[in-house]
Amino acid sequence: MQPTQPQETSSATITCDRSHTNYDLCSINGSCILDPKTGTFTLMDPTFATSLVEKIRPYPRKAENWTMPRIKELTLSSGPLGLTRACDITHDSPAIVFSAGGYTGSIYHDFLDGFIPLFITANSVYPDRDFILVVVNSKEWWMPKYIDILGAFSKHKTILLDKENTSFTHCFPSATVGLVSHGPKIIDPTQIPNSKSLVDFHNLLDKALDTNQSLLKTHKPRLILVSRCGNIGRVIINEKEIKEMLEDVGFEVITFRPSKTTSVREAYKLIKSSHVMVGVHGAALTHLLFLRPGSMLVQVVPLGLGWASKTCYESPAKAMKLEYIEYRVDVEESSLIEKYNRDDLVLKDPIAYRGMDWNVTKMKVYLKEQDVRLDVNRFRKHMIEAYEKAKLFMDLNG
Repeated sequence: MQPTQPQETSSATITCDRSHTNYDLCSINGSCILDPKTGTFTLMDPTFATSLVEKIRPYPRKAENWTMPRIKELTLSSGPLGLTRACDITHDSPAIVFSAGGYTGSIYHDFLDGFIPLFITANSVYPDRDFILVVVNSKEWWMPKYIDILGAFSKHKTILLDKENTSFTHCFPSATVGLVSHGPKIIDPTQIPNSKSLVDFHNLLDKALDTNQSLLKTHKPRLILVSRCGNIGRVIINEKEIKEMLEDVGFEVITFRPSKTTSVREAYKLIKSSHVMVGVHGAALTHLLFLRPGSMLVQVVPLGLGWASKTCYESPAKAMKLEYIEYRVDVEESSLIEKYNRDDLVLKDPIAYRGMDWNVTKMKVYLKEQDVRLDVNRFRKHMIEAYEKAKLFMDLNG
């Protein structure tokens, strides 16, 4: 179901679509005033004799009771003009209002729950129209890290509601509160009026982060090896040996170990100039969004994570028009073989062990307790195939 696109000629109103599992979306179709002190948007229409009130937490995880209480609740109301404060700052463009709270801080969720839904919403509600971003729950680091991406969405200064001077009100010709989500890293062109896709989202990132610098020169296909370290799970125990094998196959190998302080622009420049990205299933593979369409993602899939790997990274990679290769870890390559009996369901049948109740305890087994020691010779066969495709891509695209 497509969100309703406000029409300039329709009567002023407040409508909320609460029919979706993951998100609510409210629209104020008419001039409205935002009071930062109370987090209230009030429709300014003298024809309303009585008040209408709607509440919304603008984050696309509404089914998660442990997450949503941390999201700031906003109020949308209508009533006689006499009940509202005067406009201190008047904007000519409508507002899109969303939260940068919840799971923000993991690059996976920054895009899954933030920028991709924002892209969908902007192209669904205000296609080809200027708008102003109003953000709640932003952390201190969030704006500096993502200022370039936000600037590609809107030429206007982003309003951080929690940081605003509460003495000043803002007026907008209309507002959309909440974000539309199509699912994990999914953009369904059939649900968007202008048929935008994940490739179009990549192009927006390119516009935001590409400084028109030439690609980093290389005479070999460049491979980004996404590295995990520490006691976080899904670490490649024999990473040094794997890197040597990749170099022997013919790649120029760059180890990439992103952190919360990694510059988005620098990461983009590095990954855009590569031909292959290789990594174990994990949040850092979100950087596939920075790869050029036609280049390659190789995902190492640990035991028990086939379904998550497909949803989180295989499907988006194919939607991005990337070449995709999957390397499924055998039981002997998983560190879980040192902790569980070979006949244990954990090893023998992860799907049966997981069952219908994919709870925190079961998640921890496969996501946190498991590292991998890759079979170098078996992995080499996959990477020889990757090399041939990467070499062809490099010859055609640089």
